[in-house]
Amino acid sequence: MGQETVHEQLALVRARVSGPPKPVEPAAERPVARVAVDLEPPHLDRYFDYSVPARLAENAQPGVRVRVRFAGRLVDGYLIERLEHTDFTGNLVPIERVVSPEPVLGPESLALARQVAELYGGTLADVLRLVVPPRHAKTEAEKSAEPLLGPLPPPVPEPWLAYPGGAEYLESLTRGQSARAVWTVLPNTDPAAALAAAVQATLAGGRGAVVIAATGRDVARFDAALTRALGEGRHVALTADLGPAERYRRWLALSRGRIRAVVGTAAAQFAPVADLGLVAIWDDADSGHAVRLAPYPHAREVLLLRAHQAGAGALIGGYAATAEAAHLVQRRWARPLSAARATIREHAPRVFALNEERGRDRELHPGAVAGHLPPQALRMAREALTRGPVLVQVPRSGYRPRLACAQCRETARCGHCGGPLAQPGPQQDPLCGWCGRIVTKWTCRNCFGVRFRSRATGVHRSAEELGRAIPGVAVRESNAARGVIDQVGAEPALVLATPGAEPVAAGGYAAALILDAQDMLNLPTLRAAEQALRRWLGAAALVRPAGSGGAVLLCGDGTLPAAQALLRWDPAGFARRELAERTELGYPPTARIAELTGAYPALKELLDLAELPEGAQLLGPVPAQRAGAATERMLVRCDRADGARLARALKAALGVRAARKVEEPVRLRIDPVDLA
Repeated sequence: MGQETVHEQLALVRARVSGPPKPVEPAAERPVARVAVDLEPPHLDRYFDYSVPARLAENAQPGVRVRVRFAGRLVDGYLIERLEHTDFTGNLVPIERVVSPEPVLGPESLALARQVAELYGGTLADVLRLVVPPRHAKTEAEKSAEPLLGPLPPPVPEPWLAYPGGAEYLESLTRGQSARAVWTVLPNTDPAAALAAAVQATLAGGRGAVVIAATGRDVARFDAALTRALGEGRHVALTADLGPAERYRRWLALSRGRIRAVVGTAAAQFAPVADLGLVAIWDDADSGHAVRLAPYPHAREVLLLRAHQAGAGALIGGYAATAEAAHLVQRRWARPLSAARATIREHAPRVFALNEERGRDRELHPGAVAGHLPPQALRMAREALTRGPVLVQVPRSGYRPRLACAQCRETARCGHCGGPLAQPGPQQDPLCGWCGRIVTKWTCRNCFGVRFRSRATGVHRSAEELGRAIPGVAVRESNAARGVIDQVGAEPALVLATPGAEPVAAGGYAAALILDAQDMLNLPTLRAAEQALRRWLGAAALVRPAGSGGAVLLCGDGTLPAAQALLRWDPAGFARRELAERTELGYPPTARIAELTGAYPALKELLDLAELPEGAQLLGPVPAQRAGAATERMLVRCDRADGARLARALKAALGVRAARKVEEPVRLRIDPVDLA
């Protein structure tokens, strides 16, 4: 649904010329249509009643797209229901037209959208833009293939036999039960095959499945595994990079019930799967699961709402575990599904940290532990290269992503806007990370120095240094700037990758180096340690088992909790620790936090209008982390049980400001993943 068509604009012109419109004959039965109008202001977040003209009575059915007149202009909407009477005392405006007789908004999707809007303090219109994709008329007119109704046998349980209770979990899905689990995945196994088996079990039980991954690479892996397990035509893959026609075609296959299984990125979390029996999310700690459009829902929370709404099973899986997943286990909403310690030792590589090493390295190279390429790391890489490829995880992209003054060590900043400077490549001048200006002449504002030093080293510079330190070996890079590699061979090579871009090696990596580990832990966010462990485990899981010589070296402080969890390969224990600390400090998931960003007068006005729950705490204001923006940030914290009341109160206050046509905007986010 888009802007006014040419025909509608011509109709407006004719109406102005011909005078007031003639009375429209209403439908004989249920002449009132309740419509969800696509309006942004929060104070208009409700249904509006319109009359149904007799000429549209047949096509004006619940769930279809309509065009209606609101405040003198034509806007889009969805017909929610048909009624015999209305509470409105005036004359109802008739529906202008039914865009298409295709019902695209079912009752389950509508109920889910309303729940998501309430949870995140957003409007129904905002959520519906995420629920229903844009219409593609030509695709909609295509004849749908017949649904695949042939029997599907239960899956083979082999991918789940390593997990106590795994086979029983599959059986529960086959019987149509709402089995819910937090799944800690073993390294050196194929999670795609296990997920495909869970989907097959659900389909064999006569129900549908939704599988969500954060990246297109993971979706491609799961898509291929589902094709192998289910055969062609029993599922679809939905990602944001599909063209509008193909995306709508696949979405319609689900909406019409022809297909009952979908795998995709966050774009698929609202996919209209009939008889939903399983929702699954891979690596729920990945920030890609958080939608970057209002009201900023998180895919994990949306799937949990769907599981509760449909009585479906749930599977939250990954090499790491989040505090949110640990909270589900603590509440007994889900059960843990992980391997025994003996099985983990069989599959995991040997992991150690540099500062655990004693003796010769420390004596000969004081401070080597803090170095970017410590001697121990180089020695391990040389030895492992005799047996196969070596993975090197570098936390930052670019060449020298952070520069400092060589004399006083202060951050090097742009003389124009004050933004941080970075060097994009060798023999290149620094540029500003905010305004993009190239800096040819620079002077430190603090000590008037004119030379730079690296405050952080990127993957390109690391590849350059390793190539010089270990000559004669192929060096490959996998990152967004130079292309992500999906797979490498078993031949010796140094493979440098940023977190999340690590390619799979044939037969596994002989070793992995995790450089600059402290940089990940030092990020100023609530989830810094959780994210660091998740990235380390993702790289270490690609390394051969210890019995086959696989080893992982963490270049950082091995005494920290996240490092200890990696050394022991205990992500579930770390998640429980994180949950306990956040509970003590009053942070999600046991509390709800609303982040408000805007000019301080606007924030104060909003909070004065809001009827916050009793006991809600105000934190701030503090300067918002935005380039050059004069904005402030405030947090409102309350108990988890009061989260819905908090969201409603802030939404109502935003509605009052919108009704007053206040210009200064305030952004509302509930439990943001990047909470600093």
